Amino acid sequence: MKKLLLAVAGIALIGLTGQAMADEQLEVGKKIYERAFGRGCGTCHDIASNPQLTALIKAGQLDMAKFTQVLTEGKGGMPKAMDEIMKQKAVEKAGYTQEQAVAALYKYLESK
Repeated sequence: MKKLLLAVAGIALIGLTGQAMADEQLEVGKKIYERAFGRGCGTCHDIASNPQLTALIKAGQLDMAKFTQVLTEGKGGMPKAMDEIMKQKAVEKAGYTQEQAVAALYKYLESK
């Protein structure tokens, strides 16, 4: 019986840890979106005439690879954003790599 209880407790702990990590990822992504470039990504991307990131991601028109490429290289009026993303306090505090920070931002946009 003790072994069963320990196994159940272990599984529950793994589940809670996974949920906490997912919550942290969403929170970091949200902070990047709200704070990048001092005014947030939404300053440009929430305007109807500019690319609507949430809609593009949900429609499958902007995959992670293309998203990462635009953040790294810029495109049209979109400046290179990777350095700006990496200097966000939430990213630093979480100890995220560039890949993790972009994944957090992408996941946040998927969830909006």
